[in-house]
Amino acid sequence: MTDHRRILLDGNVVAVVRDGDLLRAGDGRTVPVADAQHLSPVLPTKIVAVHLNHVSRVKEFQIGLPAAPTYFHKPVSALNSHGGAVVRPEGCKWLNYEGEVAIVIGRTARNVSPAEAGDYIAGYTVANDYGLHDFRDTDAGSMLRVKGSDTLCPLGPGLITDWDFHGKRIRTIVNGEVRQDGSTDEMTWDMHYLVADIARTITLEPGDVLLSGTPANSRTVYPGDVVSVEVEGLGTLTNHIVSGPTAIRSDVGAQPTESEEVLSTALGGDWEFRGIRAPRRT
Repeated sequence: MTDHRRILLDGNVVAVVRDGDLLRAGDGRTVPVADAQHLSPVLPTKIVAVHLNHVSRVKEFQIGLPAAPTYFHKPVSALNSHGGAVVRPEGCKWLNYEGEVAIVIGRTARNVSPAEAGDYIAGYTVANDYGLHDFRDTDAGSMLRVKGSDTLCPLGPGLITDWDFHGKRIRTIVNGEVRQDGSTDEMTWDMHYLVADIARTITLEPGDVLLSGTPANSRTVYPGDVVSVEVEGLGTLTNHIVSGPTAIRSDVGAQPTESEEVLSTALGGDWEFRGIRAPRRT
């Protein structure tokens, strides 16, 4: 396996490869991994995410899976990187993490079979598919603002080639406490199936990203929290939550809401509310 990364080095965007505790550029310059300023390891033309895939997540919500996967789109302006700040806009409360594996396309894929799909994958990286559920009532279906707001798609730290996705552990850790603990083996549809499914009608270009779903126990995080997603063999993606400096504009568009659907999604599953609310943190 090879770990490919993109960093800022001496003010320039540089492609590097991990070599032990160092990141090595093509011209021979090195920087310690711990000191590097990371960028997203890839620059996709599109980011496509599956709604539900992990069995534990389906059981948590006490629902059935559809016969085939359904998807939503995250704009590329949502891209973020290892070490980057995830911004919760002022006036919003329900920002949730979702630790995932990201599939990165290596060559143009269109109308390929699941058996062929692996040949079109460059590698894999770690993702955190953050959701701003305050907009769930207005964007249900499209998930545009819920999942596509700025900074809500951290990827990294590196693109790993020749990684076998079978039987790999996925954990999300918040402030040192394990919150999600799952496995790629609980995915209903594997990586190759997802690529082939999307490529039936949408051309996938090199660098494009498919997010493969999250295990159970996505929960709300708050400014000041540090969130890490660990995937066995892919490394650890770490971000911190900050509050946006300005409030969501109130003179245009639907405003953040706090309906039972918003709360049940943010708090995890089919809750019987009866006045129960999550603790208020700012």
